[in-house]
Amino acid sequence: MSRRERAPLTPATLFSQERLWQSWLDVEAALALTQGEMGIIPQDAAERIAANADLGCLDLDALKREIAETKAPVFALVRVLAEACGEAGGFVHWGATTQNIMQTGRSLLLRQAHRALLANVAAALDGLAALANSHAATPMAGRTNRRHALPISFGYKVAGWIEELLRVEARFSDAETRVFSLSFGGAVGPMHSFGAEGVKLTGILAKRLGLTDTLAHNRVSCDTAIEYVVQLSLFGMTVGRIADEIYLLMSEEMDEIAERQGAGVVGSSTMPHKVNPKLVVAVCAKASLLCSKAAAALQAGRPSHEGDAVSNRLLSMVLDEACPLAWELSGEFAELVTGIEVRAESMRANLARSGAAIASENLMMKLAERIGRQRAHDVLHHAIAEATAKGESIRSHLHADAEIAAVFDAPTIDSLLAPEAYMGRSRDIAIEAATRGRQSAARLRDRLRDRLDRVSA
Repeated sequence: MSRRERAPLTPATLFSQERLWQSWLDVEAALALTQGEMGIIPQDAAERIAANADLGCLDLDALKREIAETKAPVFALVRVLAEACGEAGGFVHWGATTQNIMQTGRSLLLRQAHRALLANVAAALDGLAALANSHAATPMAGRTNRRHALPISFGYKVAGWIEELLRVEARFSDAETRVFSLSFGGAVGPMHSFGAEGVKLTGILAKRLGLTDTLAHNRVSCDTAIEYVVQLSLFGMTVGRIADEIYLLMSEEMDEIAERQGAGVVGSSTMPHKVNPKLVVAVCAKASLLCSKAAAALQAGRPSHEGDAVSNRLLSMVLDEACPLAWELSGEFAELVTGIEVRAESMRANLARSGAAIASENLMMKLAERIGRQRAHDVLHHAIAEATAKGESIRSHLHADAEIAAVFDAPTIDSLLAPEAYMGRSRDIAIEAATRGRQSAARLRDRLRDRLDRVSA
């Protein structure tokens, strides 16, 4: 039978039945080749096992029958693989246990999904870097408690998003050697069936599979997988916060950001005028769902003794849900941030809604040099409050205030109240963040290519 052609891996197929089976077969093949190399099993048997460790070489109907009868999927797979290997079949699964195969196979699939997720993070960083750079000096209202605070640039806002995403990538990178590790110690961990060759075996096997070797290969140290789910949930939190803000800036009253949509996109089946955000809505919802997975993963972190099927089952279920969701979310988030339309005129119009007030801190600090900070604050606060209460021009009230007029003439007051001239270091920060984002994306892609090259070799 010809070897089965493997379809591209997607979030939907990541943990499909056949993908899981094939991941187990990949581990069985690596185990046999390692044991053959070490002389634990005959070399020709190892090669025969590896050659047949592909679903395209096996009787899948027989496998399904075995699983239905035994309720032990790995046992059934081993039996069917052994039958396909003829005399070499007696050396299949030598010294291994079910949990070794299932856990290691799942790690191999997780690693593939992780690489795809990081590729999407790199794309998102590039998209955000382009926004930060293009709009480093585009003025908008900075808001606290959902009210106008001080002028900033849109690029500065994006700079904060970039830094959050850089921290996400740093946490993922830091966790990789712990998360993608080998646990292959036999029935309860201390390599009973591998004997004196156990440490060497796991070392070679880990290298062959591209995983980190560990000292105690027990079956209950599941903190690394749980850490990964927590990292995914933190990723969901970051993406959700950014997407929520984008969604808010898309509201009709602000209209500072929009999604680029095709001419045929329909907002509502009943309201012809509606132009609704589409992608950001899905990102917000999926990010919230991903955040919730951390709690369930933490519940799986208390297995008993040297093995606990309840903990194993719960953690597998959480991983099956969290990892495809995070992969899907990362792709949609990258699409979202690379498809943002910035409405600079709306930003300027909204900035003007505060009149002269939004940059009043600038005037206050200059005035403070002559009359003291607290007095300067009180003078401006009183003038702005009075003008607002009367529905009159804030600028006119500031021009007319005796204490202010004694220090500054009207043109100077107006220049100090100009929002575009009082954005702090918004532009510099935005440009620096754009540079860091692009550099991080490039390094990330180089690292991913290097890993793929090493695995292929």
